[in-house]
Order: sequence, then C-alpha cells, then structure tokens
Amino acid sequence: MTDQIKQDDVNKAVWSACDTFRGTVAADIYKDYVLTLLFLKYISDVWQDHYDAYARDYGDAPELIIEMMKNERFVLPEGASFGALFNRRHEPGNGERIDQALHAIEDANTGKLRDVFQDISFNSNRLGEEAQKNDLLRHLLEDFNKPELNMRPSRIGNLDVIGNAYEFLIKNFASDAGRKAGEFYTPPEVSELMAEIMDMAEGEEACDPACGSGSLLMKCGRRVSTKTGSKKYALYGQESIGSTWALAKMNMFLHSEDNHRIEWGDTLRNPKLLDGEDRLKHFDVVVANPPFSLDKWGQENAAQDKFGRFRRGLPPRTKGDYAFILHMIETMKPKTGRMAVVVPHGVLFRGGAEEAIRRKLIEENLLDAVIGLPEKLFYGTGIPAAILIFRKNKVDRDVLFIDASREFKAGKNQNQLTREHLDKILATHHAGESVPKYAYLATPEEIAGNEWNLNIPRYVDTFEEEAEIDLVAVRTERLKLKEELAALEVKMDGYLKELGF
Repeated sequence: MTDQIKQDDVNKAVWSACDTFRGTVAADIYKDYVLTLLFLKYISDVWQDHYDAYARDYGDAPELIIEMMKNERFVLPEGASFGALFNRRHEPGNGERIDQALHAIEDANTGKLRDVFQDISFNSNRLGEEAQKNDLLRHLLEDFNKPELNMRPSRIGNLDVIGNAYEFLIKNFASDAGRKAGEFYTPPEVSELMAEIMDMAEGEEACDPACGSGSLLMKCGRRVSTKTGSKKYALYGQESIGSTWALAKMNMFLHSEDNHRIEWGDTLRNPKLLDGEDRLKHFDVVVANPPFSLDKWGQENAAQDKFGRFRRGLPPRTKGDYAFILHMIETMKPKTGRMAVVVPHGVLFRGGAEEAIRRKLIEENLLDAVIGLPEKLFYGTGIPAAILIFRKNKVDRDVLFIDASREFKAGKNQNQLTREHLDKILATHHAGESVPKYAYLATPEEIAGNEWNLNIPRYVDTFEEEAEIDLVAVRTERLKLKEELAALEVKMDGYLKELGF
C-alpha cells in the first residue's frame, strides 16, 4: 500500500472545498452540493480502483473485466464518473452534466439509490446565473480533484475515511447551520451514549422514526459489528425532509450498511414502516432525537389514528414531543423492545394532557430511566435536554434518575461529553442504584406522590451545604491582622521621619 491517507488531511481538504461557496450560497443550501459531490467522488474512486485491479489481472480479456465489475456493490455508468466531469470542467454546462451523471447513477442503482438525487440540482439558479454557476462548479470539481481526496480503497486501506469525512462535514455543517442543524445531526457523544445503553445484539432490528442523517442508527448497528464482527442486523428509519432523507441514504451507502430501509415521509401523519398486514412494524431497538416541541404535528387527525398510537391521550396541538414518544412506544417489540429518546426538559414536568400520558406510561411500567444532560450539547439550542429510556418486560417497577447536567467539558460554543462522562453514566445506569448527588432510584409510589412529575431535581438532591463559619477563628485572625497592620504603620512612620517627612 502506498501513500497511506490521513483522516485529518481528507477532512481539511473537504472543508476547504466549501470555500468555493462561502459568501455566495448559504451553508444550509451548499451542504447538499458538497456532500453529494463527495459521494460521487468516492464511488468514482472505488469503481476506478477495482477496475484497474481487474485490468492488471485480466488485461487481455476486457469482456471478463466487464463481467467482474458486475459484482460490485453499485454500478457506475460510463460518462457518469467524477473523472469524466472533471475532464470537461472548462466547457459550458457543468451543472447540467453533473445532474445527468447523478440521474444515470440513480437509474443504474434503483434498489439502493432510488430518488436520492431528485431534490438536488447542480443546474439550479440558486448557484447564480449560468456563467457564475459554471465557474463555481469548475472550482468545486478542482477542489475535489486534490491528491488528498484520492479515496481509492488501495490507498485508504481499512480506514473508514469517507464515512468519517462524511460525518465530519455533517457535524461542521450542523455547527454552521445553527438552529436548522437539529434537522440532520445528533452530537456524536449523545448518539454513542444512546447506542451503548440500547446495546443492540446480533439478529436484531433497530428503528429511528426521525432519523436525520442516519448517524444514530448506524451507531446502534456498529455495536453489533464491534462486539461480534457480524453485520447480521437491520436498520430502519423515516425522515420527513427530502434533502436530509437523501443524506441518510448516501450515508448508509457509504458506510456499507446495505441491510437498511429508510423511508421518506412524515412519521406522525404517515408512518411508512409497516408490516405485511398494514400495521406498525415492531423493532427490538427504537431510538430518536426528534424535533423539540414540534408545532402543528398533526393533532387534528390524531384522534382517528388507525394505528391507535394516541390511546393514552392526545399530546398538545403545539408540542409534538409526546406524539413521537407514543409512536415509538407502539413500535417496540413486546418482549425485547427498548427505546431511547432525546427530549426537552418540559416533557418531564408539563401538566395537562402530557401529565396524563406520563402517568399511564409509568403505571404501565414502561419507563426505565431519566438521564439529564448538560446544556449547550445540541447545535442550534443552548437548552439542556434529557434522555428517556423505556423498556418492555421490565424486571422491577422503579425508575432511575441520573443527573449528568454538570458532567461536561466546556467548549467555546458547544459543551461536550467526554468518554469519562459517558462511562460514568453507563456504569450508573447499569448498576441501577442510587448514587449521592448523582442518581436516585425512585419507586412508582414516590413518582405518584410527586404528581407524576419527572423533573430530575425532585429526585436527585445536588444541594451542597456551605461549610460552617467559625466566628471565633475569624475574630482571632482579624485581631492578628490588625496587630500586623499596626506594626507596619509604626515601621512606615520611622521610614518617613528618616526621609524628612
């Protein structure tokens, strides 16, 4: 293997390619173009690398090379590669050619990439008038042709360089995009925490009904491959925003997560992950970081929901948090089902319909744990959040409260959970016992006594008593300081007299 690639070099090269758009196109728009071209560059490099390897072995049998290439994970039609586009970059029509290449790739790989590129057009007026657009795309093609972005498998080895670069870009776009970032990205340490608590096993199925870029789902699957070396699991998701759905599909493709099904649509109004009898499909693991307090989530039709998801009560019209929770509850498998969901703190204590829903979930013994997270973890919002853990077939009726709100590494704009913080949360959750100033195991009677309020400070007492002040010692110290001050003043008077003052 020659010229081993370094992840940091790739990340820097990809991020600098964004300079082509900065000041011309908004970040929440140009992210789709950069990520899509990264996708095209990678599959082109993989295809060419494999083709060249076969050519070295079977150079005198071109028909055999063509047959061997049919065994690839995907098909790259002639003329649709990054190289073909790069070679014609100085000609007019860059936007149209890139669109044609993407559609050709989609048509040749309908089983894996159907409709993935329908929401993006490199020939769009959003990139400016024709001359400006053509020049912009020429620069972008040149940016991705840098030696650092040669992502041939023979060069990158076993390093998941493209998957890592993809997530690096998603994270940085999330940071730049501010409030919109929550639409497609969950901080890696939060998704890692949820995946480790869920601890997906070989042969299981996981679902994220608000999957964004798919990173949280993939971390759940990675638990299986890390523990067993097996990829015998399945990932399911649904995403309502078209461009983010496409991002998830490309992300899955680049991480070789072929056993997945990601649907495009509104989970609350039109759930698409159904079984053969038109009922909600059930999963072993259900995870999500849904939009916080979603307004206009579809309450007007929820009472007639054919899946019976809201039989415990209708969530408020302008706050969809419990709508997602109730949907997820209904999709857990009866015996193995478990779920983790990120929620704003209001979910823990708001009254009215939400209190009634909380009560039923607790009385049904579904709630397993409440984990309070630090503030400023999530992009676009400084508010603290919590993770709710639910399980079917719990072994006891108690609920563990963990206050990890003070467990973070402070950053300039965002706080972070370190590996040490994650391990502390995981160990506490696994032990399932009270820890002074950090965790409390509450009985259902205690929760009922608090009127079904799950606000963490009601259970975890983090109050630190101030040390008692010894007034006698303070007075003694004060007298001592007065004596020293008097001695210094006498000495100072002597010095002044010597100087004639």
